[in-house]
Amino acid sequence: MTFTEWFLCFLIIQVIHFLGTWKLYVKAGRKAWEAAIPVYNAVVLMQIINRPKWWVLLLFIPIVNLLMFPIIWVETCRSFGFNEKKDTLLSIFTLGFYIFYINYATETPYIANRSLQPRSALGEWVSSIAFAIIAATLVHTYVMQPYTIPTSSLEKTLLVGDYLFVSKFHYGARIPSTTIAAPMAHDTLPILGSKSFISDDKNKEGILNKLSLPYMRLPGFQNIKRNDIVVFSWPADTLALMWGDRSGKATYKPIDKRTNYVKRATGIAGDTLEVRDGYVFINGKKTVLPDRAKPQWYFKIDTDGKELSQTIIREYNKNREGKMSNDGVYYLNLTDDEAASLKKNPLVKSIEKNLSPKGTYDPTVFPHNPKYAWSSDNFGPLYIPKKGATVALNESTIPFYEQIIRRYENNDLTIFGNDIYINGKKAKNYTFKQDYYWMMGDNRQRSLDARNWGYVPFDHVVGRPVMIWLSWDPSISILDFGAKVKSIRWDRMFTTVGGSGKPTSYLWLVLVLIAGYSFYSYRKGKKKA
Repeated sequence: MTFTEWFLCFLIIQVIHFLGTWKLYVKAGRKAWEAAIPVYNAVVLMQIINRPKWWVLLLFIPIVNLLMFPIIWVETCRSFGFNEKKDTLLSIFTLGFYIFYINYATETPYIANRSLQPRSALGEWVSSIAFAIIAATLVHTYVMQPYTIPTSSLEKTLLVGDYLFVSKFHYGARIPSTTIAAPMAHDTLPILGSKSFISDDKNKEGILNKLSLPYMRLPGFQNIKRNDIVVFSWPADTLALMWGDRSGKATYKPIDKRTNYVKRATGIAGDTLEVRDGYVFINGKKTVLPDRAKPQWYFKIDTDGKELSQTIIREYNKNREGKMSNDGVYYLNLTDDEAASLKKNPLVKSIEKNLSPKGTYDPTVFPHNPKYAWSSDNFGPLYIPKKGATVALNESTIPFYEQIIRRYENNDLTIFGNDIYINGKKAKNYTFKQDYYWMMGDNRQRSLDARNWGYVPFDHVVGRPVMIWLSWDPSISILDFGAKVKSIRWDRMFTTVGGSGKPTSYLWLVLVLIAGYSFYSYRKGKKKA
């Protein structure tokens, strides 16, 4: 929906609210017209139901408001004496329209000083759970989100089994565009395994879903800097990939429900990026990575038929077993420093980085066009679009910008021979509406990244990882609890993701704070007793 459509929808809701509550406002000693003024009517309603005015803010926060509306319906019913279980169920399952019955078909008086305490232990439990979910949803959506590392694309910096806190406020929290979705769930409902959101799956990319909000973002206090580690929504994620649709139609998931990826922003908007023999060059200069970044490649190790011990292999190739081929050659995933160290081993005859030669065409590498004989080890140069920048459009450049124009910036793009039409008009250039980034993994040959799908738009950016709060080896069975405890990487717990030098664990500080809070709660409870 567009902003205009959402405004009209908002006005319709206000009309429905007025028609269903104006008599109740009068019974509560207010004026009928107060039920008709948008926002103000919500403030007055909070006074009528004896709830704090700041609840009004929660009614305008996407996803959170889905939890708040039923609470307001129930509270309104109870303020006029309808507080039986059937009244609660009717107010919820009629989507609040039960209030129309109370408004027009009853003469029940307003209860000004009703008790706000739950009438049963179950009611108190439900109330506590509801507001715990609301608070958690607010934090999860707009402040900090937990995230796990499922792959080894940033190995050495982030390990498989690391659990992160991802800041939403560094780059500005993205307002959820999918308005009807289960709280605290991303794209899949736990246990059920089905979609956690409602959207118009028949729509093509670029056409807003009927129930979606336009893209909006809260202001951030930091821009994405080159080589920042960033969490973002995977641009290529489709319902076909995730839900078994084999129709051949690429129905893309809503942006905020696409699978979250974590990579390094190797190139930022306005950069010209190139990869030469596995090394990244930005604007013609070899990029300098932070000292915690440890890029890796596969190396071919010739031992002249001699077998390296598994101890040596694990030392350089942690989490993966190395195997020798029939001719005594190993392929290990190593950093340059590790390769140099292994080369000194007397069993190693030679060691060579296993790279695709320049000029090799890999169809899986962006822009997926035979005109550009690129591979993941040698490609570019390519320009990373910047908001407001203008580029020429022709048969040579359109492979790079086609999906930006059509998918990410929602234009109707048509190509007839060498002629390019945007929204029905012939175009020889294009001006970008937002910034784009080039996201790559440090594990250069074991990473599905921008080299495969291309640019990442800023509207796909989720946030910045700031801390590892838990880390363990996922290769150990969850049923083997004893081994699982031993597999916890204690030195990584509560360490910051950014910075330089060896990460410092703040686990001791967290334990002190937990102990302090526990002691405070205990003393407070004892005083009440």
